[in-house]
Amino acid sequence: MDPTLAQIKQSAADNAVPIMQDSGMEFILNYIRQNNVRRVLEIGTGIGYSAIKFDSVSPDVRVFTIEADIDRYHQAVKNFCDENLGERVTCFLGDASTFSFEEKFDLIFIDGPKAQYIKFFERYKNNLAEGGAIISDNLSFHGMVEDLSLTHNYSTKKLVKKIRKYIQFLKDNQEFKTEFYSAGDGIAVSKKK
Repeated sequence: MDPTLAQIKQSAADNAVPIMQDSGMEFILNYIRQNNVRRVLEIGTGIGYSAIKFDSVSPDVRVFTIEADIDRYHQAVKNFCDENLGERVTCFLGDASTFSFEEKFDLIFIDGPKAQYIKFFERYKNNLAEGGAIISDNLSFHGMVEDLSLTHNYSTKKLVKKIRKYIQFLKDNQEFKTEFYSAGDGIAVSKKK
């Protein structure tokens, strides 16, 4: 692993910034390689770890990413500059539920606030290029989606119920076919039927 990425990963751990688990990341990097993904929209930049990883697949990959937290946004932009990715990764500061893009993306990666996943899916589904996919992360939520007794925290239980509602939304969706994978913290890949 590149030393800067190792530092970013350590900084995420030190500051309780969630980043993708290695197996989930590997799953998505393989998806990008196998499906010739060139344009990625990421909902939830964090400090830029996954955007840097996505971009590392090929010099042709362009990543557009949105972060609502100003401190994380500034840290991400610094990390992109440190990696010389100013031309290839575009980071926006703001609430993803109010953004709009004209562009089409080969991959839309939803990893922002879990309670808003349905809203993000509905908002950006028309930005999906033909043959593209919407990939959602954290659908297991540390095993709690399958077993709610793993937490006694009221707000966590509420969040887990929203993730369950999102999973049901994906299963019932008439427009998209979704496949679920246990990689990382639970991943869904949704493609237009």
